Amino acid sequence: MSTTTGEPLKIAYSPCPNDTFVFDAWAHGRVPGAPALDVTFADIDVTNGMAERGELDVLKVSYAVLPWVLEEYALLPCGGALGRGCGPLVLVKDPSLTREPGLDLAGRTVAVPSERSTAYLLFRLWAADVLPAGVGKVVVLPFHEIMPAVRDGRVDAGLVIHEARFTYQDYGLHCLADMGEHWESTTGLPIPLGAIIAKRSLGAERLRALAESARTSVRMAWDDPEASRPYVRAHAQELDPAVADQHIGLYVNEFTADLGDSGYAAVRGLLTRAAAEGLVPAIAPGSLDFPQG
Repeated sequence: MSTTTGEPLKIAYSPCPNDTFVFDAWAHGRVPGAPALDVTFADIDVTNGMAERGELDVLKVSYAVLPWVLEEYALLPCGGALGRGCGPLVLVKDPSLTREPGLDLAGRTVAVPSERSTAYLLFRLWAADVLPAGVGKVVVLPFHEIMPAVRDGRVDAGLVIHEARFTYQDYGLHCLADMGEHWESTTGLPIPLGAIIAKRSLGAERLRALAESARTSVRMAWDDPEASRPYVRAHAQELDPAVADQHIGLYVNEFTADLGDSGYAAVRGLLTRAAAEGLVPAIAPGSLDFPQG
């Protein structure tokens, strides 16, 4: 029986296992008192664009897009993806390249999933630190095309995210560098990846209620993981169930329930460093603050 209330909120998140796991209880009306949801499934590069155009009430987006949307949207303190040991990877086909710590990518083509993604910011910050000659040509490809493009020699390297951490060896590829490992070693902070944002026009009280609904949905998924499996499997395309479980285990963690001080520090750190490199606009003071009761 549904326990949701009021007019449905329009929300968009990805069909990836971590998002369907997090939102399963809420989307299916099992979170007491939560607003009903009208769900759109879209990859994060699509939801980033939706946020920039001010579409929908609630969205899962890249932290990288926040500087462009924080005037209209508030960052929710839960429901997103941060963590440790879960960063994007730069993959190559030639294993000999991985034995060259100072590999010069200046003359090479690197495929990335989006230039407005957190993965791209982490990649550019890594490159600024370790590649003195910079990066060669960057091309944007849909996420699912990147590993085949590296395998087939159409690009020299590829920046990948999510379940590619578990499957890249199936393509005969090798990890050149781990962007998250670099981020953690240089900052000591968790890796910020995906955020949940909601329109400020909903008002402070409703925003707090949304955050509590998201937090409750996460905890319900943890309490009864089997309940979410049909929803996860229905939207995970052809992803192996074991890989889906690994995906959830990596990206749904204590920061999903509450960003906390270190989570907020990671987000501020990412956007501050990216702004210093000219990759994003600087954010206004206080723009990440969530309205308190």
